[in-house]
Amino acid sequence: MELEAIPGVGAKTAAALRELDDPAATVESGDVAGIARAPGVNEARAARIARGAIRRRHGDEGRVLATDRAREVYREAIGLLRERTVTDYAAKRLETFYPSASASRIAEAQSVAAAATDRDPDPAVREALADLEPLSDPPTVRVRDRCLATADAETLARAESAVPELSVETVEDARDVSELARSYASVVVLDEEFAGLDVEGDVKVRPDALENPAETVPERLLAFFAANRERLEAAAAVHEAAAAAGDPVAPDGPAARPRRLRDALSRLDDDGTIAGDPELDRLTAAVDDLDAAVSTAESVADDRLREAIRERDVTIEGTDFLSLVEQGARVDSLLDRELADEYDEAIAAAREHLVDALQLEPEEAELAERVFGGDPSFPVDHDESAASRLRTELSAARDRRAARLKSELARDLGDLREPVEELVRDALELDVELAIARFARDFDCVLPEVADPAAADGEGGDDASGFRIEAGRSPLLDVDFEDAEPIDYAVSGATLLSGVNSGGKTSTLDLVALVVVLAQMGLPVPAESATVERFEEVHYYAKSQGTLDAGAFEATLRDFGDLVEGADGRLVLVDELESITEPGASAKIIAGILEALSEQDATAVFVSHLAREIRDAADFDVAVDGIEAAGLVDGELRVNRSPKKGHLARSTPELIVEKLADDRGGGFYTELLEKF
Repeated sequence: MELEAIPGVGAKTAAALRELDDPAATVESGDVAGIARAPGVNEARAARIARGAIRRRHGDEGRVLATDRAREVYREAIGLLRERTVTDYAAKRLETFYPSASASRIAEAQSVAAAATDRDPDPAVREALADLEPLSDPPTVRVRDRCLATADAETLARAESAVPELSVETVEDARDVSELARSYASVVVLDEEFAGLDVEGDVKVRPDALENPAETVPERLLAFFAANRERLEAAAAVHEAAAAAGDPVAPDGPAARPRRLRDALSRLDDDGTIAGDPELDRLTAAVDDLDAAVSTAESVADDRLREAIRERDVTIEGTDFLSLVEQGARVDSLLDRELADEYDEAIAAAREHLVDALQLEPEEAELAERVFGGDPSFPVDHDESAASRLRTELSAARDRRAARLKSELARDLGDLREPVEELVRDALELDVELAIARFARDFDCVLPEVADPAAADGEGGDDASGFRIEAGRSPLLDVDFEDAEPIDYAVSGATLLSGVNSGGKTSTLDLVALVVVLAQMGLPVPAESATVERFEEVHYYAKSQGTLDAGAFEATLRDFGDLVEGADGRLVLVDELESITEPGASAKIIAGILEALSEQDATAVFVSHLAREIRDAADFDVAVDGIEAAGLVDGELRVNRSPKKGHLARSTPELIVEKLADDRGGGFYTELLEKF
């Protein structure tokens, strides 16, 4: 895939995407979390990139939402879905659902929605989702006890790029390698010509080291799992909760995967080091505690000698004293002569303490004995070179064991790397599916039929064009959804919608727009049944706020002039266009627009109080539907919300005059009623 070919992806963004392990597959799959791992790409940006990739895959270059009000309806629909997500990821991922004119895209989205609506939004699963986040890439870990070595400049550059965790050193011969072995605990030589090299130290010749970074630098993989421990455990909890609810996230996936993951994570500390190995813990503690243990051992020996001196009377004859002084003897020498056994016992106690404190093994204890045992002294002093040798041996043993355990754990985790990526991705996608499922349940939704507009010219006739909604209820109303009255409405061609004030004409347009937008997103719609023509564009014009001045009026006419140019495959919804100018002129303008739309087989619904005047001004038989009022009851309007086909609805003033005529009988009100 050419990344720059994706709508909205420039050279800079494409360069960032190429930092991903498999940028083409990641972008093509629409994996928002995966795309967001590219440098400088947040989840909102990732959603736009994923949406662009989807458009490109389906050849979907058009823009269905053609007006501000149409876009508002889409944002309101997305808002209702996002309110039902748990994770930030799912809220962003829903942005990849958009109204499309592509049959393949709508079918693809509908397959996702169909699977989603079969889900059961179990509370335990939602609770587990609360701790879930996409995986993140940890900062590069610097490993200082190991290096790579090569004599080739090209290999050097490749190694620095492939394994930034390690230093890469230049060598020319075995002597250079030997020097590196004295500076690093481990040296990995990348050049095959060094095979058979025999130098002191931990030196391996591995020409394939750059192809197997998990073996060369297991710390990379361990750092990834350590940094994502909470996310991985949360994903495992989501899978387990879903399985317990009888609705597994991925029914075909290995059931033991969360358990294997937890077993592996139990061997890893939060900082990426090995956890749970008693021998490594012993060696690590021994190195860390060596200085303190040596100091304490000295105190043990000093206390033993001090006690011995207090308990004994030491007598030295004059000639002996003179002889020792002439030999330059120190007081320590005098004590050695008189307290040799006690000194040996004190040194033995010091050695025993050191061995016990550091929990040394027999071969290590031999080195510890050399720390104490030089010339007698008081206070007792240790041999620093022997202590340094012990520290070096313990450190080397610790590093060897840690390296072996890291490699073993990295091999185990390496087998889990792709599965856990899938584990987290599936758990995040589950939140998207559950949001769709909750939306469908909360608003009694059904997947609609989205008809190919070409079918309108075939045997399907008008049934395949326009829209048909049965028992539709709008969640956009300012009432509880349960209180919304269901509406049946179907339109094919250009139609006027008449009705009383506050009778529900605008909310009917909103419902139509919402159903069409959701249908072309491939999502369920709030109705018992619905069929929608696959419209190329949706034009929804909201009610104008007052009469327009000359300039604004001209601009509005220009908009409608552009609209009727090539209006095939469009849905046009207009709310009380007559408010833009004088009623007489408005009726003529609306009639002209409807004529143009009718000639081009567009689907249009114009809400107007001037239906009679528009019908009279039009040069074709304009269809008129009406939201019929049953009358006034206790001063309140009673309305049949479903528009009645082929019916010019009476206005509110007419109903009031009729009520007055009935109440007072004949006369002025009866004559006035005849004017309607």
